[in-house]
Amino acid sequence: MILKKINFNSLLVLGIIPLIFSCASRKDVVYFQDASAFETIVSDNTHTNKFKVDDVVNIHISTLDPLASVPFNLFKGSDESGMRPQQVDYIIDKNGEIDFPVIGKIRLVGLSSEETKILLTEKLKDYLKDPIINIRIQNFTVTVLGEVNTPGTYPVNGEQITILEAIGLANDLTIKGKRNNVMVIRDFNGTKVYTRLDLTKKEALSSPVFYLTQNDVVYVEPNNSAIKTSTLDNRASIYLSVFSLLVTSTILILRTN
Repeated sequence: MILKKINFNSLLVLGIIPLIFSCASRKDVVYFQDASAFETIVSDNTHTNKFKVDDVVNIHISTLDPLASVPFNLFKGSDESGMRPQQVDYIIDKNGEIDFPVIGKIRLVGLSSEETKILLTEKLKDYLKDPIINIRIQNFTVTVLGEVNTPGTYPVNGEQITILEAIGLANDLTIKGKRNNVMVIRDFNGTKVYTRLDLTKKEALSSPVFYLTQNDVVYVEPNNSAIKTSTLDNRASIYLSVFSLLVTSTILILRTN
């Protein structure tokens, strides 16, 4: 009877302690707390994604005369093999260049899609009249890690994504996520830049990392209660194992006697 009482009380204490430390106040979990009930914020953020080394880029050239643009679009596969021809993508090499048909080497790193269209239009003027140029990044992904409900790497269909949209793809932060110290890790041609922003304040909307670029990593660190709970969970497991061993040993000794 005494053993059962001790066991019940121990489990009760171990169950209550994590609940005490997991409590969070409004200031820890609410986004944009300093925004008024009705407020208009005009953003001057003119973010435009730039091409990076290892980007996979699809470039399609078309004109009113379909035959004229054929040499500038590479395809793999053929109707004879039963495969539908697929256009070949270009990978920006370590020098920041791609090898484009007819034209040759073109440096794309550091250029936006619009700047690349202007560059190609200029280089194609001797070959094509009024070309229509479509450009798309094929490997645009963002990775969201840490205290979010569904961490992972997510593909981006458009040309832009905000940090809020990325967090939305990961099904929002957990209650234990530290909203006032979210980190964005950005790699540009081997140079990594770490930037933190506070999602509890509206100034986050003007952050240079509010708009993410391809292959950005968003990391949400755990708050203090999560760290304490994790430590308590580890200790609780050890204590419970030791307690169980002692109970088992005591029972065996009593039975032997």
